[in-house]
Amino acid sequence: MSAEPSRRGFLGAALGTAGVLAAGGGGYGVARATASASSPGGHAEPVPFYGEHQAGIATPAQDRLALAAFDVTSRDVQALRAMLGAWSAAAARMAAGEPVGPVETVPQAPPIDTGEALGLEPARLTVTVGFGPSLFDNRFGLAARRPAALVDLPAFPGDVLDPNRSGGDLCVQACSNDPQVTFHVIRNFARIARGTAVLRWTQLGFGRTSSTSSSQATPRNLMGFKDGTNNIKAENAEEVDRFVWVGGETDQVWMRGGSYLVVRRIRMLIESWDADYLADQENVFGRRKESGAPFTRAHEFDPVDLSKIPPDAHIRLAAPRANGGQKILRRGYSYTDGIDQVTGQLDAGLLFIAYQNDPRRQFVPIQQRLAANDALNEYIKHTGSGLFAVPPGVREVGDWFGKALFG
Repeated sequence: MSAEPSRRGFLGAALGTAGVLAAGGGGYGVARATASASSPGGHAEPVPFYGEHQAGIATPAQDRLALAAFDVTSRDVQALRAMLGAWSAAAARMAAGEPVGPVETVPQAPPIDTGEALGLEPARLTVTVGFGPSLFDNRFGLAARRPAALVDLPAFPGDVLDPNRSGGDLCVQACSNDPQVTFHVIRNFARIARGTAVLRWTQLGFGRTSSTSSSQATPRNLMGFKDGTNNIKAENAEEVDRFVWVGGETDQVWMRGGSYLVVRRIRMLIESWDADYLADQENVFGRRKESGAPFTRAHEFDPVDLSKIPPDAHIRLAAPRANGGQKILRRGYSYTDGIDQVTGQLDAGLLFIAYQNDPRRQFVPIQQRLAANDALNEYIKHTGSGLFAVPPGVREVGDWFGKALFG
């Protein structure tokens, strides 16, 4: 007889230990969970896991990303519910700097936590979970609860999507200032999911490509340009409420307080870009490369005069004034996946991540406009895609990701 703990026992252990921590009984990591910004590594206070909205959306963007999609293989809705409950309990512990569960257990059984994050700060870890359109088929009785805004994204001109890098029943976004902490989330979620769901695709990201807080400088993408200067900022509650959080307009009550995540894997044709003239590069973006200032202006945040920007420039086509006033909250990251074995060129680019309250009014028309007209299209390829309904936050111990969806 195998000494390995049963799945039911594993889930119970994960849920139980998380409950102890949240109730204030987790003495092992109290000091770590309350570590200050002056602690080794310079990391700030942990981001609270429980709340009205899921962390990792309006949270100021961290430096590192691990993103993964899962396919649910079980047809047992109770197993899916148990897995989401165990994920929530594990996420609460990891966000506080705790292991998922005991590392030292029965010597002849695997430890509950994989151990690679022991001794590391949570580094402002956030864990965000969403549901893809494919989850709302006939397997779990959820078809009538699929939000109208959770559309199947249309094909956009120029897409060369790899199905192995697209879609998924579930999406997990782990962000932190420590890459090992983010990887630890995906690894342990995959382990918890064993027997219920399997990884479909994963992507690591480094170097945020958008400023999501007024306290952050605008970073540069791998093309060397500041992009997303006028992104929604977390401190602007009016814009976050207007463009990001789902409100009373939704046809599904369980999504109120949630948001919709669009992810696009955008490969940059770096070798071609690097051979282009500086003037052409600046015309593509409509900004100066060094300063980030829009054309005819001196500073990055100076108002943009769209009439002075080339008609096919990225900044002009993506501007809210060119898209009916619509905005999205961008949280993208750069990525690199080594060498394309066919061409011998770098496989690197942008993992575009955006949150909004209705992709039908926001991402879809904006992307249709860009795909048809953007001068940047000469230098990029969209190779992966996904849309996920991100439910509201886990409010307390006993709640879990998407609990209201299941009734």
